[in-house]
Amino acid sequence: MQVVTENNSFTVTWKGEEILHHSPDAPFLFVGKGQENVKMFRGNFDIKDYVTERLALPFIQVRNESDSIKIDFASYPNGPSVVTVQLVQKENEVKLVFVKATENINRFWLRLKANKEENVYGCGEQLTHFNMRGKNFPLWTSEPGVGRNKSTYVTWQSDVTGMAGGDYYHTNYPQPTFVSSRKYYCHVETTAYADFDFRNDSFHELQIWEMPKEVVLEGANDFLGLLEKITDRFGRQPELPEWTYNGIWLGIQGGTEVVEEKLEKALAKGVKVGGVWCQDWQGIRMTSFGKRLMWNWQWNPEVYPNLDTKIHEWKEKGIRFLGYINPYVAVEGNLFATAKERGYLALNEENEVYLVDFGEFYCGVVDFTNPEATEWYKTVIQDNLIGFGLDGWMADFGEYLPTDVKLHSGEDPMEMHNAWPTMWAKVNYEAVEESGKLGEVVYFMRAGYTGIQKYNTLLWGGDQSVDFTLDDGLASVIPAALSAGMLGNGLHHSDIGGYTSLFGNKRNEELLLRWTELGAFTPVMRSHEGNRPYDCFQFDDTERSLDQLAKMTTVYTTLASYTKSLVKQNAEKGTPVQRPLFMHYENDEATYDIQYQYLYGKDLLVAPVYDEGVTTWDVYLPEDEWIHVWSGKEYAGGNITVEAPIGEPPVFYRKDSEWADLFGKLKEIK
Repeated sequence: MQVVTENNSFTVTWKGEEILHHSPDAPFLFVGKGQENVKMFRGNFDIKDYVTERLALPFIQVRNESDSIKIDFASYPNGPSVVTVQLVQKENEVKLVFVKATENINRFWLRLKANKEENVYGCGEQLTHFNMRGKNFPLWTSEPGVGRNKSTYVTWQSDVTGMAGGDYYHTNYPQPTFVSSRKYYCHVETTAYADFDFRNDSFHELQIWEMPKEVVLEGANDFLGLLEKITDRFGRQPELPEWTYNGIWLGIQGGTEVVEEKLEKALAKGVKVGGVWCQDWQGIRMTSFGKRLMWNWQWNPEVYPNLDTKIHEWKEKGIRFLGYINPYVAVEGNLFATAKERGYLALNEENEVYLVDFGEFYCGVVDFTNPEATEWYKTVIQDNLIGFGLDGWMADFGEYLPTDVKLHSGEDPMEMHNAWPTMWAKVNYEAVEESGKLGEVVYFMRAGYTGIQKYNTLLWGGDQSVDFTLDDGLASVIPAALSAGMLGNGLHHSDIGGYTSLFGNKRNEELLLRWTELGAFTPVMRSHEGNRPYDCFQFDDTERSLDQLAKMTTVYTTLASYTKSLVKQNAEKGTPVQRPLFMHYENDEATYDIQYQYLYGKDLLVAPVYDEGVTTWDVYLPEDEWIHVWSGKEYAGGNITVEAPIGEPPVFYRKDSEWADLFGKLKEIK
């Protein structure tokens, strides 16, 4: 990267192309004042902003120092400094450190150079658009929304009944970082509300509701090198435990007897099972939303009698037990009583415990800005989960921190809200690491923000609807995996079959079978009964579904050695397991806008079927020698149509792959 300063301008170039330019007629920096209005309801946020002032800062004074450049930004020639930035240059990196700003400024707009042909990716986990060009993306962790498309009935109903419909940009995991097709990334170090706008042909405009700490621009020669640099900065996920490759984690609820019955039924059919995931291990409660959990994180022997011995019996058979926890405690539980007594819960304006409405029940927020509360919650995980025998769990939520809560540290909740998911991940990570179980225990999260990469052993795509919709159904988890992977979260999976069943939306057999096909080509297979299990088709409802589950779990276990090699790459270099096609075919322009296919490692191309009632599927293959897994037919690239009956998802392998013999075995699986 090169930096050039002249009179009243400065320019940053990457490989000879401008990526940042400031001059009086094209300012880089704008500042202003705004007043936000935030409405909250059960993890959903309606955020409006009234900007009272916006001012360009077109004039600069440059001061060269020994190891950096100081730039003072002013609103008129030779005017007083409004913002001071320190520019630090390395070989392939430029960092703009914001040193100070005039008091009361709380809105910043930064402009980076763009061109019409450029594509941009990242901004956390985006479920509707992988290539974000042409849209703006508010970055605020929240419930992702039900339906996520304002033209659909389900979204409309969700909005009317609970402000919960969402839109294309709603996500559990945002991050103020984007990756350009010009092979550089831009990261803004902030936890405040932000909005990254990629709608202008000539510039990207990044809005932040505080003075950012710094802006980092870093480039690489290729996308693999860029991912290595990104994960050098944010951290890398550890490798998955060996036992995760034994088969699917069957999502089952209802108690010990139900689990045993369903497990034996699956095993008898030849289903490969690596674990049983029982999110209701600590008890249940029924609400109008459906089956919910008792948020008091310890074994409930009434719902799961003899679980303390069954866990070890299943483990001897190679089947692990996984549970559930989140960073809130229900008012009815003993954990709430303990936390309240010790002052571990966040407070309201009256200095009473802040109670969050989670949908017909209330919980306290464990205050992770209180070091004693953090240490206590780590012991809850270590004693009640790890100590009891769990080998994994869903570490749910993290995105609900209210914006009017009083925290132990005194920090502004508007700035801590986005930070909360990473803090929650760190609690889990340290609880596992301090128990000596890192690499043996795995937990999976949906909420995230900057820094989640190091502390989250596995990402999952959140609560999709149990349908074939592009915005919130089966298809949405593909761009979710790709976008998260571009920022170093290369271990991703989803609820097989989806989760949310509302307003007459019910899972059918075909959806579950198609989602199972997709799950076989992700690092982890895990099913979910859904929020209304009685309304949704389950894996053992028919012989056909059991047979197909047996087949696809055998595909998954057959690929175990290949998948492990990809997981290792992710841990060592930050290369995601599920990759966009352009990561290995960067000279193929067509690959940059493909978001519903992916490379599984370098050598497998997966094009999941995400439409209902079809038996053929259109696929794009980059120029190479490809073998269709199920037919053995060879293709050279381009647009093709293949047969895609249930049980034979469109999957291809590179003919000259070192893994070709392994891939060839998939054809024999019945």
